[in-house]
Amino acid sequence: MKATIVDLRQFLGRVLRRLRMLCVILLIPLLLSGCVKYDVAVNFAGQHHGEIVQQIKLGERLTNFSNSQTTEWLRSIERRARKLGGRTKHLGEQEIIVTIPFNNGAELSSKFNQFFNPVAKKGSRSKAPQAIDLPNFDSKFRLEQGNFLVVQRNHLSYDLDLRSLGVLSENGDIVVSPNSLLDLQFSLQTPWGASNVEDSIDALIPEIYDDGHQLVWQLQPGQFNHIEVVFWLPSPLGVGTIVIVLLVLGGFYFKYKSFPWQGTEPVAPSPLPEV
Repeated sequence: MKATIVDLRQFLGRVLRRLRMLCVILLIPLLLSGCVKYDVAVNFAGQHHGEIVQQIKLGERLTNFSNSQTTEWLRSIERRARKLGGRTKHLGEQEIIVTIPFNNGAELSSKFNQFFNPVAKKGSRSKAPQAIDLPNFDSKFRLEQGNFLVVQRNHLSYDLDLRSLGVLSENGDIVVSPNSLLDLQFSLQTPWGASNVEDSIDALIPEIYDDGHQLVWQLQPGQFNHIEVVFWLPSPLGVGTIVIVLLVLGGFYFKYKSFPWQGTEPVAPSPLPEV
């Protein structure tokens, strides 16, 4: 009789645990659906000018669920942007736009990685309330550049590991898809357009806008994301050098009626008049 009661309790315990898990699966998407929309854009205006633009919009249900923590998270984003020379614009209590300028490719890579991989100083204490405890994820942004006199070749690769954002069961299966909670995008805008590289099996396929000048990738939460693209930028220094050379050659031809590589015939001196 006692064995039967023990077995019954174990059975009821397993049923209750499954019911609780089922409630979590059903309630989280309903309560927090579309809770965070995060768009990251890298906009090149030229070889030596561009901006990292981030637009963050929090769902009303999320802010109502934990208003103090979401507010502190947005403030931490503002602090990181100011440290990198950026600025923040509030579109409301739940939406902000962060703009961080850069002057070259090396500065772009440095600022991008510093912003998304902040290093906390040891011994620093903050009196601010604790922000949202977001899972750790690995973000690696790389930009290789090569100059070809009048143009510059840029090879951009971005690896973003978002597997920690998935809600997992005890056996490792995803029970709540983070796609229902997060909407993440990465976009690239260049003056001459860009070509997506699909060599890796993890490479994402972008959507193309503005006749190829803008590429937009939909990032996949709960998965490993790889972006690789090649684009070209005009080189003002190279163009300026060619213009100067052409002006010098034009002046030389105007004076000597020939180019330097053609050579000039020596002009015979005129005879002196007889006295």
